[in-house]
Amino acid sequence: MVKISVCIGSACHLKGSYNVINAFQQSVEKHKLADKVEIAGSFCTGHCGENVSVLVGSNAEPAYYGVAPEEAGEFFDNVILPML
Repeated sequence: MVKISVCIGSACHLKGSYNVINAFQQSVEKHKLADKVEIAGSFCTGHCGENVSVLVGSNAEPAYYGVAPEEAGEFFDNVILPML
């Protein structure tokens, strides 16, 4: 199971966090991965940057990424799919 947490704090909300979540959900449906990918919202992760903050993995060993809404599908294909 791959866990994806998307920041929905104020800054990321303004950058399009809900669009990123929707794109991830569409990718999960497209690839039929509902049983292998968990998508959740989180409040500020403290990794504010140019894009929406996305945490992939566990809290013990997180990997943070900045994901633009228009690149979320490509990010899913290039980063998430290889983890499965």
